[in-house]
Amino acid sequence: MGTDAQNLKQEEIIFRSKYSPVEVPDDVTLPEFVLSNVELYQDKVAFVDSVTGKGCTYGDVSRDVKRFSRALSSLGLRKGRVVVVLLPNVPVYATIALGIMAAGGIFSGANPSAHASEIKKQAEAADAKLIVTDGSTYHKFGERSGIASYNTWRRPRGGTIYWDELLGAADKASADTTDDKVQQTDICALPFSSGTTGLSKGVMLTHRNLVANLCSSLFSVGPELVGQITILGLIPFFHIYGLTGICCATIRNKGKVVVMRRYELRAFLNALITHQVTFAPIVPPIILGLVKNPIVDEFDLSKLRLRSIMTAAAPLAPEILNEFEKKFPGVEVQEAYGMTEHSCITLTHGDPNKGHGIAKRNSVGFILPNLEVKFVDPESGKSLPKNTPGEICVRSQCVMKGYYKNEHETTLTIDKDGWLHTGDIGYIDDDGDVFIVDRIKELIKYKGFQVAPAELEAILLSHPSVEDAAVVGIPDKEAGEIPAACVVMNNKAKESEEDMMKYVSSNVASYKRVRALQFVDAIPKSPSGKIMRRLIKENMVKKL
Repeated sequence: MGTDAQNLKQEEIIFRSKYSPVEVPDDVTLPEFVLSNVELYQDKVAFVDSVTGKGCTYGDVSRDVKRFSRALSSLGLRKGRVVVVLLPNVPVYATIALGIMAAGGIFSGANPSAHASEIKKQAEAADAKLIVTDGSTYHKFGERSGIASYNTWRRPRGGTIYWDELLGAADKASADTTDDKVQQTDICALPFSSGTTGLSKGVMLTHRNLVANLCSSLFSVGPELVGQITILGLIPFFHIYGLTGICCATIRNKGKVVVMRRYELRAFLNALITHQVTFAPIVPPIILGLVKNPIVDEFDLSKLRLRSIMTAAAPLAPEILNEFEKKFPGVEVQEAYGMTEHSCITLTHGDPNKGHGIAKRNSVGFILPNLEVKFVDPESGKSLPKNTPGEICVRSQCVMKGYYKNEHETTLTIDKDGWLHTGDIGYIDDDGDVFIVDRIKELIKYKGFQVAPAELEAILLSHPSVEDAAVVGIPDKEAGEIPAACVVMNNKAKESEEDMMKYVSSNVASYKRVRALQFVDAIPKSPSGKIMRRLIKENMVKKL
């Protein structure tokens, strides 16, 4: 028995980065890491509101992180206590998050558009001691005490504390109100994973996790780019990519974040042009709009200073990528892959000017420094060679500490050897570029054959009359599951539902055919751009 286990270990196929490991500093917290050398950039704008033009400098951020940290300590916040932040994207969001962490607290971002019952559920599940909100979301808590209101133009009610009043009190507080020093191994963030694929779970991330992730994901950013990048802050900051990939990465490199509260196509294009954005992390539905919506033609695209976009959260259909590149020549498209449980980015592209070339089209990039990746057969657990699809498993210093108060789910996700099982199917090619096929849970099993929804969605989106599409598996007595599609047609479309099913059939093997199709007004998606398949499946089953 022992010999068999030993042989299995020896046969394990593990892939590592083709680039040299990068150093991860010890004994430094996330706020200290990202704010290092901030004194050299005191007057440089760090965050600016895309509409009002109001914002804050690096001097403001550095000062107010310390002030808010002191204020929280003076309120009695102790190390390891959770603070829920319920705000839209605002210029001070990162200041609030980093202030909580600097005080030894745990930041937990919540979706401001969520229902009051969902927010309450998160606050209770996280054992939150304080909530930071503003006038637009305050009503979701009623008269609940312990709320620090960012909104300074409303009269405080109940147990609410003014933001300015709180920072003012901090100036009178002593510099250090606790002897309990914040350690790199302490938990600093508790984002909640999406509830669309199961029950929502709190993901425990340490200062070390997030610092390590930034070291790996920013390895190709040279000194010549520090202070030079203007990034669009549209992805919600409560999302792990908004917090780590946009706010923290930009502060670390002293760039500028153009903050957008919500997406609207004209406002989006105005922000790109007015603020001369050079890098825009966005989600596939936005790319779809840029390609298919006639509003884009109202703008002079020659005024864009955009060099690259990055898309993650959901696969990008190849046909949409082709159309985008025709419409926006010179704008580089990077597809990335990451997950909350791995502190954010896991696979991405580098800087081609430094010999870190961009991976192939439709690849989500290469393995970052310091990471180990393997592709596992979900049935046998055996690791697989190149060009063979399997479940992506990753091992690194970025892997979460676990799910909050949920040891069972933690052991299902992180095995005894420290491998994080992502639930995504992908493969690595001969050049080290990684491709995502689909999620294990989303693969449709039709008469024993596996059908990837992403493949059928890409075919539907290639049709000129289709604006958006989603494919799910719905139960069937004979086949087990059948592929079913919801499709959003444009207002000039003349095709019937039957026509669209025939279109897919003409492009795929017989077992992959869409066997039920409905026209809908919109595809429900999460704030990060992921298709809410469970909701679609429930609605389709009801209708059928």
